[in-house]
Amino acid sequence: MAAMLVIEKGAGMAGYRIERQIASFGEHVRGWRMVLGLTAQQVAERADITRDTLRKIETGNPSVSFGNVAQVLRALGVLDQAVEAIDPLNSDIGRLRAGSLVKKRAR
Repeated sequence: MAAMLVIEKGAGMAGYRIERQIASFGEHVRGWRMVLGLTAQQVAERADITRDTLRKIETGNPSVSFGNVAQVLRALGVLDQAVEAIDPLNSDIGRLRAGSLVKKRAR
């Protein structure tokens, strides 16, 4: 897969890891679309985006807006799963440090 993320000089391997993860994310989005038997046009219409934007998401282009990605996940029926996946209370460390989730008042 072609590189889509510009890695700044001195960014090291961290930039590559992000690029690889974004590409994998896009492949998973495409995989869900295929498993559900939906065309790119159907998903694009349901997400209220263009087919070109969906193609960018599926190929791991990092320039796509977060909102458009969320719309596609909703159209595929996996947005709730994605939100749950990053809930800190669904992890041991998150539950252990749950007190950190309460905002402290600024004085």
